[in-house]
Amino acid sequence: MDWYSIVKFLHVVTATLWVGGGFVLFLLGVIAERADNIEDKLQAMRASGQLGGKFFAPMSLLTLVFGLTMCGFWVGFSDLWIVIGLFGYATTFSIGMFIFKPTGERMGAMIAKDGVTPAALEIGQRMMRVARFDYAVMLVIVADMVLKPTLHDTGILAGMAVVVAIGAALAFGGSRRLVTSAV
Repeated sequence: MDWYSIVKFLHVVTATLWVGGGFVLFLLGVIAERADNIEDKLQAMRASGQLGGKFFAPMSLLTLVFGLTMCGFWVGFSDLWIVIGLFGYATTFSIGMFIFKPTGERMGAMIAKDGVTPAALEIGQRMMRVARFDYAVMLVIVADMVLKPTLHDTGILAGMAVVVAIGAALAFGGSRRLVTSAV
């Protein structure tokens, strides 16, 4: 076994924990949202808040470090798939650090102070909408790492653009159902 294989293995393991773990939390939130179950929504939000800085951020950073190590020593940084992966990573990391983290903290403070209010639930619903976009980007990153598209792979690149557009539409378009009551 060579060093490249070891670093690639660690890159894949940390990426799996980061993306897979986050997807499970996202799925729990979607299930709770569709069932209109406030307690399950809150549980998913609490779990996201508890795991965000302690698990997801370190796993995402380790994924980046192992990926950069592979690029720096073996692959290089000039291939389109590397650029797409780095841009996708920057996007999801920024969403986590600049949207999910402060919004989750603000929502947690609101709940601690006033209990479960319609305003706190609305913040949680906004976070779930943004998570749809975040996971569309995550899906593109995973496809990018597996398919390694070049400029000549227009079908793959178009598919990636469609996935991001659908994620954006689900996150930032459509109906904005307001919460009118809380348990």
